[in-house]
Amino acid sequence: MKVAIVHDFLCQFGGAERVLKVIHEIYPDAPIYTLYFDPAKLPDEWKNWDIRPATLARYLPFKRKFFRHYFPLYPIALEQFDLRDYDLVISSSYLFAKSVITTPYTCHISYCHTPMRQAWDLYIDYKNTYARMPFRTIYSFLFHYMRIFDVISANRVDYFIANSRYVQARIKKIYRRESEVIYPPVNIDDFYISDGIDSYYLCLSRLVPYKRIDLAIKAFNKTGQELVVIGDGPWRGELKKIAKKNIHFVGQVGEEKLKGYLSRCRALIYPSVEDFGLAVLEAQASGRPAIVYQKGGAKEGIVENLTGVVFKEPTPESIIEAVKKVEKLTFDPHKVREHARKFSCERFKTEFAGFVNTKLEEYRKNIP
Repeated sequence: MKVAIVHDFLCQFGGAERVLKVIHEIYPDAPIYTLYFDPAKLPDEWKNWDIRPATLARYLPFKRKFFRHYFPLYPIALEQFDLRDYDLVISSSYLFAKSVITTPYTCHISYCHTPMRQAWDLYIDYKNTYARMPFRTIYSFLFHYMRIFDVISANRVDYFIANSRYVQARIKKIYRRESEVIYPPVNIDDFYISDGIDSYYLCLSRLVPYKRIDLAIKAFNKTGQELVVIGDGPWRGELKKIAKKNIHFVGQVGEEKLKGYLSRCRALIYPSVEDFGLAVLEAQASGRPAIVYQKGGAKEGIVENLTGVVFKEPTPESIIEAVKKVEKLTFDPHKVREHARKFSCERFKTEFAGFVNTKLEEYRKNIP
């Protein structure tokens, strides 16, 4: 059976790319088609994979710095991939990957990390934050057509997989399609429990407005407790302006340093509405609890009061109350880590391969 994998961009090693890595372990001979590939931003082993960037994207000027500015061209670029020879196409999609064109003899299964946030849930946020006049008007027209394209391209998918019940509900609302929930994997053995815990709390995130790191900073400005912020992004300067001396920005860190920070923090703070949130599982794999917002998919990864705490309102005061609750509770690091095992890579591979095999057999029965 010939299998191809399609992923939006390969220029960071975030949650979607960690899931892609495990999918590739299930289908190691499958080539990966993508819009843009920057090997310097990914683990060294990826350089040996069969990765095929879009032809159009290869010739875009200044693409390393401005690849996101070519947004309107990417749907066209994806449609140029020739996937006629494959029996199965798996798209790992949070933007356009699901829009590839396949023949009736090819089964297309899409692992949906999220419907396009910029066009739907976060449309107003993105427009008001990133688009300045007169570009705000252009942004409005552009994403009107992006929404049309997004819904139309959902019809090119034969079967959807959602990464959480929250994303499953959004797939149903936006695309009017059913989906199966298969939670993302975490490699438990990559993380460890420390002998001791430090006094700091931890934020681990890209520094962009919708991640709401500002709420955590304002909360810890009030309490005076130590907060470490790992990650980078265009909003870093704005966040540093409002942060007091007890807030420490450490930028991007290597994998080993990250594991150390996770294993020794009091708790992970996850203040945004997330599709799921692998960092929540990584913290628990390190024996540490997570403080998550009640809306979104992050709360699906914890057991309240056993492996984490949920805060109710998107306010600094609500986060402060959750921090106080964490400090009153006793979390057994081994029980916290054991809960994370329910989201192991082995579990993901079994569920994912089982779903694919079942749906592929079903699909073939309907093709003359």
